[in-house]
Amino acid sequence: MAQTDVAGRAPAVRTLDGVVDGLADGVSPSRARQLRMVAAMWGRALEHWPDGVTPPARSGELFGDEALRTFWRLATTGRLWMRERDVGKAPSGATLRIVRDCLGILAAEVCPGEAVWLPTVAQPEPKAVVPPAQLPVLYRKLADMASDAPVERGGIALSKEDRVRLLALVAVVLDTGARSSELAAMRLDDLGAGEGTVWVRRSPQNASDLPQRVVAGQAGVGEDVVHRVMTGRGGVAPGSRAKVLAALERLGEGGPAVERYALRPGTAVALRQWLRVRAGLVARLQGTQSALWVSLKANQWQGEPGFALRPQGIRKAYTRGAVALNGLMAGRYGWSPLPTTLEQLRRTVDVEPDRPAPHGGGTA
Repeated sequence: MAQTDVAGRAPAVRTLDGVVDGLADGVSPSRARQLRMVAAMWGRALEHWPDGVTPPARSGELFGDEALRTFWRLATTGRLWMRERDVGKAPSGATLRIVRDCLGILAAEVCPGEAVWLPTVAQPEPKAVVPPAQLPVLYRKLADMASDAPVERGGIALSKEDRVRLLALVAVVLDTGARSSELAAMRLDDLGAGEGTVWVRRSPQNASDLPQRVVAGQAGVGEDVVHRVMTGRGGVAPGSRAKVLAALERLGEGGPAVERYALRPGTAVALRQWLRVRAGLVARLQGTQSALWVSLKANQWQGEPGFALRPQGIRKAYTRGAVALNGLMAGRYGWSPLPTTLEQLRRTVDVEPDRPAPHGGGTA
């Protein structure tokens, strides 16, 4: 067992706690919680360190091959959970992937530039998607429904607002392959004239893990400015946006590449229907709401509808609407059921941008 200090934690783990504290402000809240979980798992691992294996004494030694392999053996058997009722329960594949990713993030901070061993975690089998041959039929049905569709059948109801937003959302995904985070970043000024094009910010998959304090220091701007640029939000002066994008380039992250996609006529129709509904939703809000996709109802955090949807909100709205729409359309000729997750729908799409732009390219 490793030596502990007066707080009962090994010095290596106390150092790791400090590393996590330094990263916390630059990552998403969920990632910060995951990093703290992995640091706590390291503390638990050192308490159960096997005899005959030298325990790591310094933070850098936590990421040596032997130490990581020992940690991983303990983690996969469920011995590192903090709650006693969970001890011995084997972690799911999704949890193991989170632990592995957090180990990589911490190793990059503690041992910068060094190659470390990280375990391989099997990826789950992807869920079934809409067959490519069915996509044109599905798209035509959705475009037709933008102006005329049932809203209730057999006890299943889908409000007009829900239907209009869902159809516009699905049509945009079919034309762009946008992820939920990229949909959440869309603003009104990303739409071209006549809703014939849209700019999509292709943010890196690990954008939420990039320390925003590092980017802010490189760019000479506040962390709030970095956050707005990386999430595609408005309210950033062009000069500040350019500084952030240049810093992202220097740091090797590539920045949020922006691509323009041509939208089919049916998508333009669906978007125009949604923009009319959206205008009514945001009319009562104070200030300017620039997000393209907004909430339909008030919730516990926002007392009014019309606020920008975050990625999780977009995914939930899509799933709820897809389930209801599939029920409404069940058995109708030519209807191919929508996948019930947005990612399933997105993976059916194979499209090319109308025009790729340099990082941070302008709107249409």
